Amino acid sequence: MSSDRDVLLSMGFEAARVDWALKATGGRGLQPSMDFILENEGKPVPDLSSVSSSGASGAAPSGGAVPMNEDDQEELDALAAVYGKGGAEGSSAAAEQEAKSIRCSECGKIFKNTALANFHAEKSGHDQFEESTEEVKPLTEEEKRQKLAELREKMAAKRSVKAKEEARENLANEAIRRKAGKDINELREEIQAKEMVREAEKKRKEKLDDAKARAAVKAQIEADKRARAEKAAREKALREGKPVPGSSAPAPAAAAAPSAPKPAGKDYPETRLQIRLASGGQPYTTTLPSEATLREVAEFVAGQTLSVDVETVSFSLTFPRKTFARSDFSKTLKELGLTPSAVLIAS
Repeated sequence: MSSDRDVLLSMGFEAARVDWALKATGGRGLQPSMDFILENEGKPVPDLSSVSSSGASGAAPSGGAVPMNEDDQEELDALAAVYGKGGAEGSSAAAEQEAKSIRCSECGKIFKNTALANFHAEKSGHDQFEESTEEVKPLTEEEKRQKLAELREKMAAKRSVKAKEEARENLANEAIRRKAGKDINELREEIQAKEMVREAEKKRKEKLDDAKARAAVKAQIEADKRARAEKAAREKALREGKPVPGSSAPAPAAAAAPSAPKPAGKDYPETRLQIRLASGGQPYTTTLPSEATLREVAEFVAGQTLSVDVETVSFSLTFPRKTFARSDFSKTLKELGLTPSAVLIAS
């Protein structure tokens, strides 16, 4: 064990750390002691009285040193051949050969420890490193200030590049946002235009329906006025014993023969109509001049309900059964034989 300690000391390891390694490994050989020192590099050396020897069970009862095996002896011989056998000369040779830094074989940079070398490998992608006896000298205050200034300049340059990239990205995003907003506005305007067209069409139809309704009401009012005037004229003529307007027969003769057949339709100035819808519902009644055409009847019905269209409606009689053609719409009620009254079916 004393030989192992001398070799480890000649390699530049601290005496306290060497004693800690030898006691912790229980004198199992040079290689375990070196492995222990490398694994615990950077850790403080504890009190050796509290460190238990892992090889105590295999130690001799007298407390003597554990004899080295053949492998340990071979390692010791190899190290002795390289470093020499103790003494100041061996210690100085080991010190000269001690690795004090790590060099990158690709770029030649020197790093103080493994952590810095690993950091360099991650950043640069270099993977070829070797041990170097060149010692990394600590930086002076001036070098520290210069290094700090360089780092600050690099950080400022990176921030500037990043700011420019962010500005370009913001401009691109703004252009995309404006284009999207423009497309949405165009779509909204198109929808509004279509809505305005539909609204205008709806208002036009409402105005047309109102005009038809007003025309039908006006025609009904005029027909009622004429009917009342003619009725009043007939009643006055009967009271005064004068001939009834529109009739060639004297009033007494007409009164004396109530059972006589009705005069021909052409002798009646007006016609009373009852129009029933084929779809059902309340019938419509009106009085129109006998000279009115069947189309005027269609206009009257269209003014009463939106379900009837002047251009598509058709009329028919139940008794005698008859359906009027479109060519009959230009004929008068008198010509169609609907005077003095008739019941029409509108469909």
